[in-house]
Amino acid sequence: MLHNQKLTKHSFWEMLRYLINGAATTLVNYMAYLMLLHSDIDYLAANTLAWMIAVAFAYATNRIFVFQSRNQIGKELLSFVSLRFLTLLMENLLLFVLIDGLDFHAGISKVLVSVFTVIGNYLFCKCSIFHGAQQSQKLNQTKFQKGETIHE
Repeated sequence: MLHNQKLTKHSFWEMLRYLINGAATTLVNYMAYLMLLHSDIDYLAANTLAWMIAVAFAYATNRIFVFQSRNQIGKELLSFVSLRFLTLLMENLLLFVLIDGLDFHAGISKVLVSVFTVIGNYLFCKCSIFHGAQQSQKLNQTKFQKGETIHE
């Protein structure tokens, strides 16, 4: 029972850190997007460039502060960018529908689309990218408790 409470408490704090990090990443993304729009860059190009900036920020902060990953950076980064690329495609499609199809304002459309992006990104990160970090840490703790030497 106590073990389940620790997992629940850990999950709560991880979710809270993710929400704070997600808000910061969304702010970075939105500010870059608005600055690029202000520079008369097409909204889809502006969104793609803002995505690149936000993904770099998000990877570093998710790896360090949210999931505290110790996985191999190259493989993890490739996985992170690849899955985030799916959300870029989703974002660009939704922006196109809202802006060109429904004649919404580009700034308001970005805010609406961000809700779907944050949800999708969390699910991708938790289920596909950083899940191995907790498994690796549990394995190392088990080995340490058994008195085995851990070489990394």
